[in-house]
Amino acid sequence: MADLATAPRAISAAIQPVVPGFHPDPTICRVGDDYYLAHSSFEYFPGAPIFHSRDLVRWTQIGNILDRRSQFRAGTSGPSTGIYGSTLRHHDGRFWFATTNVSDFTAGQVIVCATDPAGPWSEPVFVPEAIGIDPDLCWDDDGTCYLTWHVLDFTVGGQGIRQAPIDLESGRLLEPGYPVWQGSGLPTAEGPHLYKIGDLWYLMLAEGGTERGHCVTIARGSSPRGPFESCPQNPVFTHRSSPHPVQNVGHADLIQSPLGEWAAVYLGVRPRGSTPGFHVLGRETFVAGIDWVDGWPVFVEGAFEVPPDDEGFVDEFSTGILDPRWVAPDNEPAAVTEHVADGGLRFVSWGEATDVVCARVKDFMWEAEAEVETSGAIGLRLDDRHWCAVIFEEEQARASVQIGDIGQQLGVVELGTKTATLRIATTPPQTAPVPFGYAGPDDVVLSVATDDGTSIEIARLDGRYFSTEVAAGFTGRMLALGAPSPAGIVRRVTYRPLTD
Repeated sequence: MADLATAPRAISAAIQPVVPGFHPDPTICRVGDDYYLAHSSFEYFPGAPIFHSRDLVRWTQIGNILDRRSQFRAGTSGPSTGIYGSTLRHHDGRFWFATTNVSDFTAGQVIVCATDPAGPWSEPVFVPEAIGIDPDLCWDDDGTCYLTWHVLDFTVGGQGIRQAPIDLESGRLLEPGYPVWQGSGLPTAEGPHLYKIGDLWYLMLAEGGTERGHCVTIARGSSPRGPFESCPQNPVFTHRSSPHPVQNVGHADLIQSPLGEWAAVYLGVRPRGSTPGFHVLGRETFVAGIDWVDGWPVFVEGAFEVPPDDEGFVDEFSTGILDPRWVAPDNEPAAVTEHVADGGLRFVSWGEATDVVCARVKDFMWEAEAEVETSGAIGLRLDDRHWCAVIFEEEQARASVQIGDIGQQLGVVELGTKTATLRIATTPPQTAPVPFGYAGPDDVVLSVATDDGTSIEIARLDGRYFSTEVAAGFTGRMLALGAPSPAGIVRRVTYRPLTD
């Protein structure tokens, strides 16, 4: 029996994400007792990971919605391109997913549907009359579907919230788009979600930008078109100018349980370390309860507890089908890898930051090992200009790093073998705090190789180099695998959370 004093305990959902790591812009729907949750995924393909739950706190990935290039067309590449904010809904026996592919921006909004949320999802319908981001779908009682989105281009910028009824089969707007509620007056009103609740229509927005000023605002009216009355308590949810350990909260989506209770999923980040605070895991998904007071939603952050969950995994790549955790930046896993008949992955091309497959890092402190033959690499990737890796070839292991325009080899060890175990890990720093606050890194990234059972540390890096505050963008840390030679094989990878 486990020692109850040391056994892991549930943690308040106010501080613990229900889907940790790089899982931003959550959108949720329910069918019976089953909840489904999807996220934006930016340049990583397949896109839009989707999860299932029965209780809103335990989530299991069941696939990626956009798993064909016809659904997620390649185009403009680079960090934080690709799939932006989305809406997942169920209506009349079908699941609907509306999103924006910034890499194919002029095609307009992208809409796919499915009868099974695990897929397959349909070929896309494009909405070229609705250029912008963050599309939402909502149906009225007579079956009319309304598309609401944030009008935006990359010359003028954001131009407000617009809406129009839409024919979902063709993607044609049934009338010209018209403006609806533009928010409470804070900057960057976006992420609209429209709901029919009782006799009223509610329009919820994300305002303040997805940084420290992020917040949730809401308005209501008697028609989906408005006019809308702004909630007197706006913003109804924010952590701005507070010491809360979870910051940047916003981009919420409401859901009602089978028993009639309400909840909301939202994104947040967990900055750590010295000022200005550094977040490294990306924007994560949290859940809160919702009370209704005078017809307005009130966020109850402590309504849920998140049970302990070991995010570790072992993958021996024993079949030709990759686990849905594995994605590729600006590429496709099938174009980068080949399955080896007796287990493992072979990499058919080599770009240290691009020809890789990646899995989301979900822990602050962790280690991952790759068992490789002939050649192979394991690394930490934030984007193509901020990464580090342990690379094995020609019986040597070297540690390499790229930080912005600066690339450097940090060290080399001679192993003298055709096989190696490569390890990358994050650990707490060894530097003591300074008198007036901690001025150093919150974590250190280690690059390690194993020689005849002995671990050899090759390099040690300040973890702040692999944070959003340094690199910018909308993504988070990824575990990356690759190989500098097509003769190399990654036989096995192990990811283990460490005690923080």
